[in-house]
Amino acid sequence: MTPETQSLRIEPRWPIVLMAMLVYASTLLPGRVKVFPRWTLLLLMVFLIVPLVGVHMANSKQRWLQREKVAIAVFLAASGLGMVLGLKDLFVAMMRPPNGLTGIQLLNSSIALWASNVLTFSIAYWWIDRGGVEVRARGEQRSPDWRFPREDVDDVELNPWQPTYVDYLFLAFCTATSFGPTEAMPMTPRAKLLMMAESLISLVTVLAIASRAIGLLGN
Repeated sequence: MTPETQSLRIEPRWPIVLMAMLVYASTLLPGRVKVFPRWTLLLLMVFLIVPLVGVHMANSKQRWLQREKVAIAVFLAASGLGMVLGLKDLFVAMMRPPNGLTGIQLLNSSIALWASNVLTFSIAYWWIDRGGVEVRARGEQRSPDWRFPREDVDDVELNPWQPTYVDYLFLAFCTATSFGPTEAMPMTPRAKLLMMAESLISLVTVLAIASRAIGLLGN
């Protein structure tokens, strides 16, 4: 192992792996609208998870970090496309009564879409903030895309703090549920645009699709 590899500080990836597995499980709900075949979703998840695990397990971490960047870029592109196509297909199906989707099909589809939205944007936030995950792990000071409350705590007894994936997962979850910033405030144009996109997808999913599903189930 080279000195360069030994000096690398690796942030734990297991929360991302766990979240990805939970999101994939949500896509297995019966009756949901499928944009891509099920095997492509499984392949995409494996393509994402393997480099994340490899960063921790392999000795040549720098090589796996490069593979991780490629895997995340592909995942974000494919997931973003899938969410847009999924929304389109759901709206088309909703406009075809009485042969459209049932309430349970719409509800399951909206759950899978909402979970994918949270996962996709949490990884995007984690990936870009302050120069990237490894830049933050090394403690380098970069201009933040989000300002977290923990950074405003003035206590010399506390260790220097850097956000981890769980912080970005919480940020994505709050954005998807409240449709706006709650804990962390966006500081850059790209951060604001990403949060706007996540809020819009969540708003359409919850208000237009999930509410319609609940209405059908009530009838």
